[in-house]
Amino acid sequence: MNPETRRNSPTVLILQIVSLVLFLLLWEWAAKTRAVDPLFIGQPSKIFAYLYQSVFVDQVLLKEAVWTLSETAAAFVLGSVAGIAFGLLFVLYEPIERFLDPPFSALNSLPRIALAPLFLLWFGLGPISKIALGFSLTFFIVLNNTVAGARSVDSDWIILARMLGAGKAKIFFKVTLISAVPTIFSGLRLGLIYALLGVIGGEIIASQYGLGQLLSLLANTFETNGVFAVLFFLAALGVTLSKLMSAIEAYLLRWR
Repeated sequence: MNPETRRNSPTVLILQIVSLVLFLLLWEWAAKTRAVDPLFIGQPSKIFAYLYQSVFVDQVLLKEAVWTLSETAAAFVLGSVAGIAFGLLFVLYEPIERFLDPPFSALNSLPRIALAPLFLLWFGLGPISKIALGFSLTFFIVLNNTVAGARSVDSDWIILARMLGAGKAKIFFKVTLISAVPTIFSGLRLGLIYALLGVIGGEIIASQYGLGQLLSLLANTFETNGVFAVLFFLAALGVTLSKLMSAIEAYLLRWR
């Protein structure tokens, strides 16, 4: 960050806060005066009251978040491991990539929400169907980033490694794989968010537990304030996960 950007940062932050406060005040006024029916937009004061009650008093949001986050973690880990494994396999053995490319491309082009009824049929209403949906989103993102990262290595580095006597295995592990790590991490960061989205989507369609199930229940009972409260909570959760992943990436790639 250059000095001018640093000087402008507090100003930008203040403007963002002021804009947010003005937006919330306008929203509160519109709901209170019924300029817009609160049934459709909720009311900020009641939304934050619901958030406080659900987080600090009865802790409903926290209890449901445990289910959602555990399913997200399982989907992310499984999807990432499989995506990296297949990505490296495709780079090492291109005939396998050519063989699997048609079915993988077809599956990747499908809207994942269309697979949810099948996953529910195969795995039931429990966590496995939500993990499968999150896995299907994470897998292809990490796979594509792994392949892109491994194939974007500077050819001069490979030539130099060969001139220094490095074999194929050493070039792959010491040059190709190391160079691909930043791109892989970009895929992992995005894959984590998509794992959460997949799990939430599965919970909304049919589930016994989770934030998606709570969101669906509140929407079906016209609890607009509760719906917005859960959406705000999910937004905060998504931002937190993204920042956490960025911090891990910065720590592990501090050698760059």
